[in-house]
Amino acid sequence: MIVEQIDAALRAGAASICLLLAWLMLRHRRQLGLPSLLFAPLAICLASFVLGNTPLVFAVPRGVPGDMAHGLSGFAVIFLWWFSLSCFDPRFRLKGGVLVTGIVWALIAAADRGLFGQALDQLGLSRVLVVLGFAIVGHLVWRLLAERQDDLIQRRHDARVLVAVLLGGMLFIDLAADALFGFDWRPLAFSMTQNAMILAFGLWLASKLLTVRAEVLTFGASVPSASAALSADTGQNTALLRRLRDLIEVDRVHLDPELSFAGFVELMGAPERTVRTLVNQQLGHDHFRAFLNHYRVIEACRLLETRGRDDKLIAIALDSGFASLASFNRAFRAIMDCTPSDYRSRAERVAEAPPHPAKAGF
Repeated sequence: MIVEQIDAALRAGAASICLLLAWLMLRHRRQLGLPSLLFAPLAICLASFVLGNTPLVFAVPRGVPGDMAHGLSGFAVIFLWWFSLSCFDPRFRLKGGVLVTGIVWALIAAADRGLFGQALDQLGLSRVLVVLGFAIVGHLVWRLLAERQDDLIQRRHDARVLVAVLLGGMLFIDLAADALFGFDWRPLAFSMTQNAMILAFGLWLASKLLTVRAEVLTFGASVPSASAALSADTGQNTALLRRLRDLIEVDRVHLDPELSFAGFVELMGAPERTVRTLVNQQLGHDHFRAFLNHYRVIEACRLLETRGRDDKLIAIALDSGFASLASFNRAFRAIMDCTPSDYRSRAERVAEAPPHPAKAGF
């Protein structure tokens, strides 16, 4: 009886906090953007999952309403995947292979979980679903960890490993259980562990989103400001900015296509965390690649304006520090809002235009 009460509390708590966070995010969707829109369906899927995640539900035949409600949990994998990518990559958009894979997963999950009948169960869709699920988990973990070193936002840099281990591990264990024992295998201990992990995920996310406003509890009484206790070492920042400027303007380190963030930190001669904070907060770049591309595009613009049209774009790209013409075109268009060819043509027209006559003075 006590175990059942604990299980009910876990399920109620996990569902409640997921739905509450979804409501809060939607209220601030203008500030949060795409992640808030993706979390709303994710919260509904997770709440549906935990509310029906008991051995009693899995004891009934497939296709009954209880199982149909649990079938919504199949969509949680997709929304969790999309939500995580959107949180860690502000340039993430639902398009291309990510969107197509999600739609394929949703269709297979809907058919396999009994939402559209049992006729497709005999086609082995469960195996396809598990294989596709492992590919999704692998892609999520790879994206989180592969871009961690160049992530210049310290809190996001630190959270990448935690999210990859916890969310990736939770999804991997669930998919492994489905592959080994089938979708209907849900002993009470396993179900309670899943519910507890979802509750922990909700609490962790709430700790990142919610802030304490001391003036509310003190009814407007003055509270010492936390910013007063945090004073930046302006002397150190000035020295580091001077060192960074020398590396860019004198040593021109950004022209090295093999330059990594670890190598840049070594050249700066400062702790990694300090360099990451400096480039992010002082220069406004959230990723090391964006920081390098900014100065590489500046160099490319100079070369496009000074070199003749006979000089090929691939030569401009390599001399500007890019490793390939494709990466050069993408970065140039993202920063300058035009292609390198259009920029060179525009620069040539400006150079050939006759000067404006000076206005006569009186």
